[in-house]
Amino acid sequence: MSGRHHLPSAPSRPLLKVGVVAAAAVTGPLAITGTAMAAPSASPESNATWDRLAMCESTQNWEADTGNGFKGGLQFTDSTWSEFGGEQFADAPDEASREQQIRVAKKVQDEQGWNAWPTCSEKLGLQ
Repeated sequence: MSGRHHLPSAPSRPLLKVGVVAAAAVTGPLAITGTAMAAPSASPESNATWDRLAMCESTQNWEADTGNGFKGGLQFTDSTWSEFGGEQFADAPDEASREQQIRVAKKVQDEQGWNAWPTCSEKLGLQ
């Protein structure tokens, strides 16, 4: 799935930098106690992360199929959907629920990292 995305709109870099500084200020004291991990919003286990990624990929349209070969909220190819077990839920990603797409996406992310969504993961600071 890498290298296949269009350039969706996203907030400008200064806006992202402000968010990163604010998140660091909030999580900083927790890191000192040793209880903090990576920012919760960047976790592949966080539904908020997948919603942010879907907003960038498809304007959070979990039924997206624009005919460009990428489908669903997270813009899977049919081959990736099949390879990572998506067909247990639906024949195509755009026919699966948000939760089912996220389940498959977690498998993709586990194997390929955030690079499976190169443009949006970079814009969202996930890489």
